[in-house]
Amino acid sequence: MNLKSNLKADALHYHAKGRPGKIEVIPSKETATQRDLTLAYSPGVADPCLAIADNPEDVYKYTAKGNLVAVISNGTAVLGLGDIGPAASKPVMEGKGLLFKIYADIDVFDLEINTKNVDDFVKTVKLLEHTFGGVNLEDISAPECFEIEDRLKAELDIPVMHDDQHGTAVISSAALLNSLEIVGKKIEEVKIIVNGAGASASSCTHLYTMLGAKKENIYMFDSKGLIHPSRTNLDGRKKEFANDGMDVTVSLSDALEGADVFVGLSKGNVLTSAMLKRMAKDCIVFAMANPTPEIAYEEAMATRDDLIFATGRSDYPNQVNNVLGFPYIFRGALDVRSKVINDEMKLAAVYALADLAKLPVPQEVKVAYNDDSLAFGREYIIPKPVDPRLLKSVAPAVAKAAMETGVAKFPIEDWEDYKEALEKRLQK
Repeated sequence: MNLKSNLKADALHYHAKGRPGKIEVIPSKETATQRDLTLAYSPGVADPCLAIADNPEDVYKYTAKGNLVAVISNGTAVLGLGDIGPAASKPVMEGKGLLFKIYADIDVFDLEINTKNVDDFVKTVKLLEHTFGGVNLEDISAPECFEIEDRLKAELDIPVMHDDQHGTAVISSAALLNSLEIVGKKIEEVKIIVNGAGASASSCTHLYTMLGAKKENIYMFDSKGLIHPSRTNLDGRKKEFANDGMDVTVSLSDALEGADVFVGLSKGNVLTSAMLKRMAKDCIVFAMANPTPEIAYEEAMATRDDLIFATGRSDYPNQVNNVLGFPYIFRGALDVRSKVINDEMKLAAVYALADLAKLPVPQEVKVAYNDDSLAFGREYIIPKPVDPRLLKSVAPAVAKAAMETGVAKFPIEDWEDYKEALEKRLQK
């Protein structure tokens, strides 16, 4: 049996063994005696119900709403598997719930909605608003994902984020800032080629511009070629990044001539060694297609020794992994009862991640990766997912940005107490 067959067998066994799936609901209060049950349900439960009826904000005091996120998908764009449907997406949504819990102590109900109709999707989520403290949209195809997120953000009074867009944008932005610092280039001067024009690519490119990248220096490609003003088939948010600085017929290979940055959010093996050689000195390549990057790590490193290279895979250096973002972004948003997750909160997460990577790496992280040489540099541009400092670094930054932009309903007064409380969450 080959390695791929072993992985499939092990993964199926992992998900099926014991209690099927990866998550469960457990009580958070004592239930051992008749008195406990009297308080938990009838007649005691009537009192918090009446308190909430009198003051709706008390729902955060007497229920789990404030620490509960909905992970919601319709299964139309699942990982690299495509439109496999809501039921088949459930293992991924449960996995997301598991990551929320182990990294930020956030509880999750996953919801797989059986519709491709935007109106029906939005209506369903809106009807469930009072259940949750936040909504994490997941694996929804473009361009519908844009409209769904925009409408829910406008219509709900709790934070909403489509992680496929914004999670990747936050992590790759931190990686880009640090990479540029290492090679001594300025973000407002570099030429950036983006291959892929879906949800992740659009959000990444938007956030890069907020960090200072110039739109006239950014060239985005979809499956039909360069995103150019002369094209009449630009859907979703592609028009935002239309650039006439090159002819509409230019190839990806020719566009890469002298480019400083390649951002791949497309499909495997579209970037060749010959194309990589055309890029500028000290180039930066983020080949983030999963599970097969736009160019293999081994091939890229054999082609050039002056590049900084990142993928979405955990078996290579510089993994652009959304788990570095979404648990902590939602943690900060929930803890100040933010109404939204805005651009300022995402930028706060970017800078917190970038700064954390420059600090000495804890020994426990080095042990986990069996690499005592881990330090800020070309093969360590962003923190590792197991870094215990992430929660105390990113969540407070996000919470503070929410407060500074006026979207926090429950501002934090003592930051040291807050950071101690965060640390205790992971010691349960």
